[in-house]
Amino acid sequence: MRNTMDNVQAQNVILARIGEIALKGLNRGRFEHQLIANIRFTLSEIGSFSVFQSQSRLWIEEREKSQNYLSDRDTLDSVIDALTKVFGLVSVSPAVKFTGGMKDILEMSVNFVAELLEKSSYQTFKVEAKRGNKQFPLNSPEICADVGGAILDAFPDLTVDVHNPDFVLYVEVRDCIYLYSRIIQGHRGLPVGTSGKGLLLLSGGIDSPVAGYMMASRGMNLDAVYFHAHPYTSDRAKEKVVQLARILRSYAGNINLHVVNFTEVQLELYKNSPQEMLTVTMRRIMIRIAESIAIQYDSKALITGESLGQVASQTLEALVLTDEVAGMPVFRPLIGLDKEYTTQIARRIGTYETSILPYEDCCTVFVAKHPQTRPKRDHIVNAEKNLDIDDLVQRGLASVEHIMI
Repeated sequence: MRNTMDNVQAQNVILARIGEIALKGLNRGRFEHQLIANIRFTLSEIGSFSVFQSQSRLWIEEREKSQNYLSDRDTLDSVIDALTKVFGLVSVSPAVKFTGGMKDILEMSVNFVAELLEKSSYQTFKVEAKRGNKQFPLNSPEICADVGGAILDAFPDLTVDVHNPDFVLYVEVRDCIYLYSRIIQGHRGLPVGTSGKGLLLLSGGIDSPVAGYMMASRGMNLDAVYFHAHPYTSDRAKEKVVQLARILRSYAGNINLHVVNFTEVQLELYKNSPQEMLTVTMRRIMIRIAESIAIQYDSKALITGESLGQVASQTLEALVLTDEVAGMPVFRPLIGLDKEYTTQIARRIGTYETSILPYEDCCTVFVAKHPQTRPKRDHIVNAEKNLDIDDLVQRGLASVEHIMI
């Protein structure tokens, strides 16, 4: 909404705060440039916005004065939701921007609070002011006192509570003046695109989407690979993974999902590998196939959702044997987390409800009944002696379907 009060033109904008980027030294500009590019990309699906930086803050405005994206409540909510998923942002605030002096601040503050009270039955408040423009004649405490007094005069039922107020009116005096009352927390981290690209081994479970989210939060672009075992796993299992990739896209940007038809390979493993070693041999083949795809698409690392000791295939011995076939790093951001903590993250980022849909993936269908939990080097040599590893890898690679999310 754009307000006009006594010739004061007010414009709706969004204030976005950066976090970890502010600690960067000479490379800070590169991180800020990538963050702004990511914001523009994210918001391009909603409308046309300008993004600019001023005094360690980012400001998002409608590109054209005739546009009303930030005046429409539903569109504003969509913009805020999208921004809070952009890694590198600590928080965002919808704000009102205008120019003028103290008289204008008082008038606009009263108008701003009046709109708040139309929507909520607040009883207490406080005012916080920041004077970035040192040429402004009043300092921050004086601005707080004058604005608080004007609000009390206009709304006698309100009282000041500096410790636990129902709402806070923030006043920032910069090149322009900004009023806001909401601070919506973001996901922090580093801008996606500042830390290279990794290939996520994405299953339909709870763990791997969280692992992808965590690496994206450290600035990593993501591609993903899914091992599909049709008809032992249904097309619904595949669609479930596609949906998980779509959810991750809202945090990580576009994702190239590589779907490997893994049925022939798994049947060969099931036939020619000892049952107690089946899980380890399967993971080793997956890593080999995933690495070939990663190299082809310029990913520098593999990402899995494994957690130490969580299941039989995730013991230290099993992980060591799995990693020895990889020629690139294998990142396991969940390695020290328990299932409950991972589940909390999954709920927070919106993947949990999709992950628990009852469609099994290939790893659960072809699971060994009594897996070897402490496999040794001679165990894996014996398990793979009847397997043509290169042929199995090539058969997997020949079946890949590519889906751009």
